[in-house]
Amino acid sequence: MLRRFSNPGFAACAGLRLSSRLPVCLLSLLGVVALTALAQSVFAATYYVSTSGNDSNPGTISSPWRTIQHAANTVQPGDTVHVRAGVYNEVVTIRVSGSASAGYVTFSSYPGELATIDGKGLAIPGGQWGLITIENQSYITIEGFEIRNYTTASRKNVPIGIYIFGAGSNLQVLNNHIHNITTTAKGCGANAFGLTVYGTQAPASIDNLTISGNEVDHLTTGCSESLSVDGNVENFSITNNLIHDNNNIGIDAIGFEGVSPNPSYDQARNGEISGNTIYNITSYGNPAYGNQYAADGIYVDGGTSIVVERNLVHNVDLGIELASEHSGHDTSNVIARNNVIYSDNSNGISIGGYASGVGGTEHCTIVNNTLYGNDTKKTGSGEFQIQFHATNNTFENNILYATSQGLFVNSFTSSTPHPAVVDYNLYYSTIGAANGTWLWAGKTYTGYSNYLAKTGNDSHSPPFSNPQFISLASPPNLDIRSTSPAVNAGANLGTSIVGTVDFAGNPRVQNGLIDIGAYEQ
Repeated sequence: MLRRFSNPGFAACAGLRLSSRLPVCLLSLLGVVALTALAQSVFAATYYVSTSGNDSNPGTISSPWRTIQHAANTVQPGDTVHVRAGVYNEVVTIRVSGSASAGYVTFSSYPGELATIDGKGLAIPGGQWGLITIENQSYITIEGFEIRNYTTASRKNVPIGIYIFGAGSNLQVLNNHIHNITTTAKGCGANAFGLTVYGTQAPASIDNLTISGNEVDHLTTGCSESLSVDGNVENFSITNNLIHDNNNIGIDAIGFEGVSPNPSYDQARNGEISGNTIYNITSYGNPAYGNQYAADGIYVDGGTSIVVERNLVHNVDLGIELASEHSGHDTSNVIARNNVIYSDNSNGISIGGYASGVGGTEHCTIVNNTLYGNDTKKTGSGEFQIQFHATNNTFENNILYATSQGLFVNSFTSSTPHPAVVDYNLYYSTIGAANGTWLWAGKTYTGYSNYLAKTGNDSHSPPFSNPQFISLASPPNLDIRSTSPAVNAGANLGTSIVGTVDFAGNPRVQNGLIDIGAYEQ
């Protein structure tokens, strides 16, 4: 029977002998690929939206559309939409995908201008929606918008700045300014988000997600987060964002909340949270929490296989927390490294569940971080806190500089006998070594030598001594001087653990040696 070919390149090869047709086939196929690429470049279009436009226009720069939603309803894979400066009072739902072959569908402010999507007075579709919403789409870029003023007073509604859910791949959220997304409802049923991503399908995930260069601030989120990934989300990158002046968690990677329909996929995983700056975040006075210092700068709540590195976190409640709020489940295989954390209301770093009835932390590594002057509200949490159900963790190569309280390690529970290996750390406080406090397995030890002798921890750690920071003026410069006792005093745990560069971007290991703390001399 005659064999039919849908590809003209293959059709051209149909009648040739095997020995002679390979070069012809190859040339023919290369021609098809070139023509396909040319067609994509020819047919991909750029459209324009302006406050002076009209949706009956062709969408050209001289005759633009009026609404972003009309653009979203019209564009095809590979197309770009440039939105001119102005305020757009609309909810935008994107129901088109790009593709690997055609390219991304891109929505952005016109170069050199700022387009603002303003939610003032707008309803929240379905009770939970974003000013920009992407459901079950792929290959989309959202870049350079101001997104603001979406609010509710009802616990039944959840306003969101940018909302991505379902499944999809290759999604980019870049260089947007999200602010004043708020709920004024009371209690922990009140929720709002600056930017959130829910992987709500299985096994199909939200995969290859990039969230970078955004500013997220002045949010009132109730029980929810400023920026979060939850459920079946994998291979994500949350980098170089500025998150500040909010009343709950800065960045959260979440699992075990039933977001994915299949529990085996209900966990944010294989991600990176790096280079972010997070400050001025507290739940104190948040109606969902009352007068509690409970808002993390960075929280891995049930996530797994995530690297948290080179972040600057200060003046929040808890700097970095690795834990799980769901009984029988743990945050696992997270590396928190080369972070600078200072002046937090409660502790600098915390692992383990907040109560005996929740989950915990396992096989997490906390290495080469600098903690300075945390627990400013004297909550009794200290610089490094270990709570319930922590097992097989590592805490090494960290600087802990406690201020007047002098509380360094607060492992107040004996729920597990060996929650972490604690070693190669440098401790200091102006109150002196004899007056410092360490809690281990529920027992309190006063004095550094007493702590070492009774616990067996920190057997390779240097003597209690000043790390010699560059400056403690506000804001502090927590890099160390070349004469610091932290220099070359750490354990080289290998590049896969300590990373390739320090907080400042310098090589992390030099001549096989590594410093203690976030900086390398």
